[in-house]
Amino acid sequence: MTSTQMTHVLDGYKVLDFTHALAGPTATRLMVEMGAEVIKVEIPPVGDMTHAFPLNRNGRSAFYIQQNRGKKSLFIDVKTPKGLNIIKELIKEVDVLIENFAPGAIGRMGLDYDTVCEINPRLVMCSISAFGQTGPLATRPGYDFIAQALSGVTHVIGEPDRPPSLPGLGIGDVMTGVHGLGAVACALLYREKTGRGQHLDISLLDSYYHCHDLNVQLYSATDGKINPQRSGSHLGAGCPLGIFDGKEPDEYIAIACPTNRQWRQLCAAMEREDLARHPDYAGNGDRVRRSAEIIALVNDWIASHDQTQDALDKLDRHRVPFAPVLDIGQTIDHPHHRQRGTVRTLKDAEFGEFDAPGFPFRFSDFPEQLDLSTARFRGEHNAEVLMHYLGYSREDVNALEDEGILVGGHG
Repeated sequence: MTSTQMTHVLDGYKVLDFTHALAGPTATRLMVEMGAEVIKVEIPPVGDMTHAFPLNRNGRSAFYIQQNRGKKSLFIDVKTPKGLNIIKELIKEVDVLIENFAPGAIGRMGLDYDTVCEINPRLVMCSISAFGQTGPLATRPGYDFIAQALSGVTHVIGEPDRPPSLPGLGIGDVMTGVHGLGAVACALLYREKTGRGQHLDISLLDSYYHCHDLNVQLYSATDGKINPQRSGSHLGAGCPLGIFDGKEPDEYIAIACPTNRQWRQLCAAMEREDLARHPDYAGNGDRVRRSAEIIALVNDWIASHDQTQDALDKLDRHRVPFAPVLDIGQTIDHPHHRQRGTVRTLKDAEFGEFDAPGFPFRFSDFPEQLDLSTARFRGEHNAEVLMHYLGYSREDVNALEDEGILVGGHG
């Protein structure tokens, strides 16, 4: 099959999606954005908890739509023998099963890896959890910022003389979903070579810990003499490397000039070539030791302008790595974000239009994003999935609905 015949890179792959909240649905949303057919399995009476997440309009959650657009919806009571048997039949037909229940829950449902592997040895099963499927903490409940705290990441966020801070977005959940996607893709490549599926164990904690660039090795390599701490708005690894004040109270500028070349570019923008030649600021280590002086110099320079934009223009002309610190509204309206599809507009028949993050990957053979602007109603594809995959008749589906095993929901 050529690229002109395919919808995207994962065209033809089929995924059974037992995920909810954010980490798991991120992995499957990215897969559906790449052309995979994703069947989202929700269990009555509620299904995915995010149906109730804000903003809610006309019984529809913008959060749910954002994370589940383009997926087919199967609303089925898998706690009944007939419902479980249907899922087992579907497992024979799919390539991937992704779940993010607490460890052990999918097993208690009757779908542990040993069982599903026996049904379909080619199946790639991905289990996403807070702390992993093994280890002393495996059975503890956990969410994004809980794993963040345990990973040491929270400890290094915030002002040094205040309690640690939390980021205002789901960095860990989304990143873990992407880690899960990467593992699934590689497992599918391995299956192409060997014919064997496998079980993937992806955790929030492991994903967060994977983000430590300097901290862990600094502590270990110095035998604990360097134990990284919170450094507030400026990072200790370089200088200048942080957030500087704009002219107005709510205006800030991110500037990153840890290399000597970038330091010289900043000095040129400030018309202070004398600083670039000064021996006290010769190397990054020298500048870090005098970071308070440099931060004050840069803040004073910005304050000398009539408007923050005047300083930004000079930084831009001298190719200084910088950015204004944008609020959410400013990011949505930014022309770069719009042109690249970093922000996209979703259109839902019941909820209406709203903006959401776009698809973060770019493929030269598939330059356009797929039209996956809406998420379906719970149970909307009950009949389609069972009739197409398993050969059920309309009467078979009606009978299962009458028994309450299949549920047609709304929202």
